[in-house]
Amino acid sequence: MGRPRTFDTDRAVESAAALFATHGYEGTSVDDLVTATGVHRGSLYKVFGSKRSLHLTALRNHLDHEIHPATAVIAGLTDPEQALTAAIASYDNGPAAGLLLLAAAERAPHDREVAALVAEGVTALEDALRPSHGDAAPRLASTVLGARLRLRAGLPTVSKEHRPWP
Repeated sequence: MGRPRTFDTDRAVESAAALFATHGYEGTSVDDLVTATGVHRGSLYKVFGSKRSLHLTALRNHLDHEIHPATAVIAGLTDPEQALTAAIASYDNGPAAGLLLLAAAERAPHDREVAALVAEGVTALEDALRPSHGDAAPRLASTVLGARLRLRAGLPTVSKEHRPWP
């Protein structure tokens, strides 16, 4: 019989997600994961199998605990201005998108499972904006995500007079 697990798997996934959201998949080494999670390399591999598997687990967790709750709130708002304001606050200033966007840019073009999770997250935002914005929802979702990318790159957000929304 093996030794009992001495670490909290959920905490390890959250720590890994924070690293992946900050440094990306390629910019996060297994040594970085070991240091951040406090979990020995052997235990990480035993529980998650690989760095990729831990990344997929972190992305799934990100969708379940950040993206979907944020989009549920947005979907409940039928006033277009309120819904868009909530989307911008969740995605531009909040945690819901950092890991998703890095996964979209870095891993989705090369990894079908990551691409499917990214598509799920983007579709969730589009669907959440649909009750308040109808057919414009995909365009507005792209605008919200694009604004988040600008912030991530250290670029200023679009000024109010140049925004395609109120």
